Amino acid sequence: MWKEKFNKQLPLLGHRNWILIVDKAYPLQSADGITTINTKKDILDVLKIVLDSIKLEKHTRPIIYTDKELIFMDDKLCPGVEKFQKDLNHTLEGSYVKSILHDEVFSKLDKASKLFNVLVLKTECLMPYTSIFLELNCGYWPADKEKELRDKMS
Repeated sequence: MWKEKFNKQLPLLGHRNWILIVDKAYPLQSADGITTINTKKDILDVLKIVLDSIKLEKHTRPIIYTDKELIFMDDKLCPGVEKFQKDLNHTLEGSYVKSILHDEVFSKLDKASKLFNVLVLKTECLMPYTSIFLELNCGYWPADKEKELRDKMS
């Protein structure tokens, strides 16, 4: 059921929209621009489906963020997190990933949700700092071309 809802939303999303794949404890946010879907699925399974779907759409490409805190987590703090880290790194292999503090993500989302939609895909993950945040960028207009254009304009 969640995939149907997601597949209806994805073609409508574009540059500056966000897709969040989050753990079970991620809060239900109240901003008008934020939609939450409970997937009832594994976090990495949802991530793989989302990334594959974005590749098929071609109009967007993700800027991927993870919580910086995750880098410092280990099995002593949270049993199973080291396997999660390894599996996440494998899933994101070849992608550019930015690690930022968890609270910084909320600041970015607060700004974004005032003008742009944010789609939150809630999962069954019960480990802290495991959420993955995708800021959508234009898939057919690369950053170097945008810079070239802006340089011409100034």
